[in-house]
Amino acid sequence: MATVSKWPETVDEWNVRDSGRAANQKPGIDLGGRGLGVTMSRMWTQTTWRGLLAAPVIGMIHLRPLPGSPDWDGNIQAVEDAALDDAEALGLGGIGALMLENYGDVPFYKDRVPPETIAAMTRIGAALRHSWPDLPLGVNVLRNDALAALGIAAALEASFVRINVLAGAMLTDQGIIEGRAAEVLRRRRELGVDVGLLADLRVKHAASLAERPLVEEAEDLRLRAHADALVLTGAATGAVTDPALLAEIRRHMPECPLMVGSGMTIENLSAYEGLADAFIVGSSLKRVGLDGRATIDRHLVGSFVDAAVGMRDTSYREQT
Repeated sequence: MATVSKWPETVDEWNVRDSGRAANQKPGIDLGGRGLGVTMSRMWTQTTWRGLLAAPVIGMIHLRPLPGSPDWDGNIQAVEDAALDDAEALGLGGIGALMLENYGDVPFYKDRVPPETIAAMTRIGAALRHSWPDLPLGVNVLRNDALAALGIAAALEASFVRINVLAGAMLTDQGIIEGRAAEVLRRRRELGVDVGLLADLRVKHAASLAERPLVEEAEDLRLRAHADALVLTGAATGAVTDPALLAEIRRHMPECPLMVGSGMTIENLSAYEGLADAFIVGSSLKRVGLDGRATIDRHLVGSFVDAAVGMRDTSYREQT
């Protein structure tokens, strides 16, 4: 009788299983026997993210309004060109990864976007991949279309997706949004892709229907919904994330990958030393041009990335 190994259930067990792997190799199960020829992951570790991100900063590509949205101006090439300009500033500034988001499509659909949104994001994502093939790419389809994000990521060979509500339920300006972790994890397996899941914990622009202890929610996201990283934010876009919340989770879940998803500036960066594995940044890296549009500034990117890398390296040295 063949020996069936027990699947790791805790973060500590995952780290033991992952300890012999190369830093840039994703943990997972070999599904080659099923003919897929890929390795599927259940939970990524801090080692996985450190191997993926040369710099611990994910730069946002906030897309202008896409076809079908109320503010769409009819020029998809202009949307693509603006995205490529922002990507160039981020890439030349030393960013660790890019993340594509339909930021301009307000008001957002709750959980299923139309085909034209998926098509437009895939087109622009392909252009980004062509221009910056060595930069990891992430996808976030607002407000909470995780299945569309997975499909786009599969087509683009992207590295990760962000999901605002992976588990539980949140009261938002789109109404009540419920997590669909069971569908998301099964769809990822069906697609045969090892795409990391960044899951928001108490996502911004929302309120919990029944608030529970923060650590309990974090543990459910990590161990029951199989999130590959938890994202903490402030109350709204650009709002500062409370470092005390990260510290609380870090004390109880020291190996869990944690990311800050809003309010990051070079001035407050030091408050998160030793707490966050990466930072998702967009608003603070922009300057408003003569045309009134806010675009990514390469020099702001470079300054933030240099500071984040320096802080990370100092933290690593102190741990070893």
